[in-house]
Amino acid sequence: MEFSPAARLLLERRYLLPGETPHDLFSRVASAVGGPAKSREFFSLVSNLLFLPNSPTLMNAGTPSGQLSACFVLPVEDTLEGIFTSLAHMALIHQSGGGTGFSFSRLRPRGDVVNGAVGAASGPVSFMRVFDAATGAVRQGGRRRGANMGVLAASHPDIEEFVTCKQAGGFPNFNISVGIDERFLRCLETGGEYDLINPRDGSVWKSIDPGSLWRLIAASARASGEPGLLFLDEINRRNPTPHLGSIEATNPCGEQPLYPYESCNLGSVNLARCIRKHDLDEDLLATTVRSGVDFLDAVIDVNRFPLPEICEKTLATRKIGLGVMGFAEALIRLHIPYESGEALRFAGSLMEGVQAAARERSEEIGAQKGSFPAIQGSVYTGDMRNATVTTIAPTGSLHLIAGTTSGIEPVFSFAYNRTIDGQPVSIVSDLISEFLPKTAGGRDVAEHMRRYGTAEGLPLDTHARDLFKTAIEIAPEHHVRMQAAFQKHVDNAVSKTVNLPESATVDEIARVFSLAHALGCKGTTVYRYRSRPDQILSLGCDVCRIDG
Repeated sequence: MEFSPAARLLLERRYLLPGETPHDLFSRVASAVGGPAKSREFFSLVSNLLFLPNSPTLMNAGTPSGQLSACFVLPVEDTLEGIFTSLAHMALIHQSGGGTGFSFSRLRPRGDVVNGAVGAASGPVSFMRVFDAATGAVRQGGRRRGANMGVLAASHPDIEEFVTCKQAGGFPNFNISVGIDERFLRCLETGGEYDLINPRDGSVWKSIDPGSLWRLIAASARASGEPGLLFLDEINRRNPTPHLGSIEATNPCGEQPLYPYESCNLGSVNLARCIRKHDLDEDLLATTVRSGVDFLDAVIDVNRFPLPEICEKTLATRKIGLGVMGFAEALIRLHIPYESGEALRFAGSLMEGVQAAARERSEEIGAQKGSFPAIQGSVYTGDMRNATVTTIAPTGSLHLIAGTTSGIEPVFSFAYNRTIDGQPVSIVSDLISEFLPKTAGGRDVAEHMRRYGTAEGLPLDTHARDLFKTAIEIAPEHHVRMQAAFQKHVDNAVSKTVNLPESATVDEIARVFSLAHALGCKGTTVYRYRSRPDQILSLGCDVCRIDG
């Protein structure tokens, strides 16, 4: 096993137990998850970097903690007791290595009555500050800071305060998303007024111009990258277990919609390792997907859940989220430009195959071991072990360990620095040395890429220039179309950022939002270059910094 300096440092700081080697790590994880029957298969799967499970599995499998899931959603009920119960549960989950999502939409608005006293309620944003401060005090598994997603329905009376709450550096431990419903979108289209509803009693708090709120969301996203949008009606239209109720929140990166107290464990297939002689090895991919489903399903059975409520809800649906990483590298190895119709067609065909293989394997396990208990009333008519099988995660740390590109994102930069627990590490993509000397002049090109992180400005032919476009050079509409191409064949949701140039306008961001909804995405997130003073990723090794 060979790892880059960044991957080795990341493994040492966050994943390896004292005295452990990467070989030991993969052996520990494979044995803990697979047991005698599957440990050899699972060791081959992870040690060859064909598939990696989410970070808590790598950190905690085979340890006293034993908490292996990454994604959780907790309820936030409109009582002081309920709020602080969820706060305590959040701390336990963060301590075990998981991330949490919350819908704050059930909390009464600022200034509403409490126990008959007018003007006493402080509102959801005020309580989010409490959750944010608590998160900062609890490190995940003692190794990294916890992460949260805060969701507020567009119809909540405090929505404007929520939309702007992260500007000026507020809420560093939260991602935030506005929950958009079809009523809002109809009012936006027709120009009708949109009612904001007090969740305490269902009364109309006030009516607003939906266009003004839409522009406020887009303006805030331009200023700080947040909020994102969750299209809650689309999420629930495609919810495989509608009889269990409506879904209101997701995990911290938005790719995993969940009910309160549900958890999900994720894992990603390394597509770059499935390219053989400039072609996709479909047999290897299908075999890896099937083994990945086996792995993730086994995690549920050996998992030590942090709360009995989470154990109950998770076992009822047995949701797993198998996804992919290394998509951009795979495209480059196939000589397919990311910003092309061919890439969109390849993405759809690829994920359709992954989805089919994953569902087939889940059906087989369901026939052998039993379907998920809540299957009665679900969309499934036959055996199915897992209510969901596919998710596209961001693979923020996993892609570095695997030595490939993150999730389904394009290459952001071919050269950058990453700070891992205070130590900076320079990262330069191997794709530079592998491909550029063949297309244009060698050492000078490699030095240019190392310094600037992009091929822009080099005397390349048209195809090579297109092949090495970085995220910020790709049209925003294409980012959205790529997300939609994957979402069509994904049970859960897709983590994808629409990268925008520094010059992007509010109107352009609003158009991204509208296109994402029109194409059936379950949510969308934008990031305008340099919109934050503490930007975590910048082009070129000489100017960039990425926080771990």
